[in-house]
Amino acid sequence: MSLRAAPAALITALDVDSRDAALALAGQTIPASPWVKVGLELFAAASPAVVSTLADRGARVFLDLKFFDIPATVRAAVRQAGRLGAAMTTLHALGGERMAAAALEGRHAANADTLLVAVTLLTSMTGEDLAWLAPDAPGHEAELVVHMARQAQAWGLDGVVCSPREAALVKAACGPAFKVVTPGIRPQTTDDDQRRTATPAAAVAAGADFLVVGRPIRTATSPAAAAAALAREILLASSED
Repeated sequence: MSLRAAPAALITALDVDSRDAALALAGQTIPASPWVKVGLELFAAASPAVVSTLADRGARVFLDLKFFDIPATVRAAVRQAGRLGAAMTTLHALGGERMAAAALEGRHAANADTLLVAVTLLTSMTGEDLAWLAPDAPGHEAELVVHMARQAQAWGLDGVVCSPREAALVKAACGPAFKVVTPGIRPQTTDDDQRRTATPAAAVAAGADFLVVGRPIRTATSPAAAAAALAREILLASSED
């Protein structure tokens, strides 16, 4: 039985510092997969209008701003994200049930179908990074992620963001319809600040629904070819699942 409700999809991370660079990169990668990520860097550099511009050009925009604030502020932010045309957006699971409920209210107010996914533990982190807060955290990253995923599902959210290493555990706990978004996807071993990573095939096998890839596409000689190759690898792995 598949760990996903549908084949996995590639999301190209538009982690660039200008509107023109983002549109140029998206133009090369959208033919391979319509999903693109707008994160903090691009959002700050290009203004919220970049989301609607990308959507107008056929992109499915994953707005990854990791909302974490008082419920009223998150409600308003999610409403605006929906109105901009974001197809999916993130909020921190640490915000708790009231913040999640406010996010759902914001989506309803926008009359949008934006997927709401909760960020669990950043892929740049391990339990050692949380030792100052929870002395027992080191070695228990997976349990922490699964606990957050179960809570997010109980609150009515659509899925979570986690490392591919926890994807199978989240699917086992929450079922195939609960979305899993996995950053930290690397075609091969890469020396960077992502620490809990996996190959595309491994992430798909673990049940990831969306695989976020940035540097391996953005820095390739041909981003279009890199995106197309990754999309083929993901589709093949999904068909073998």
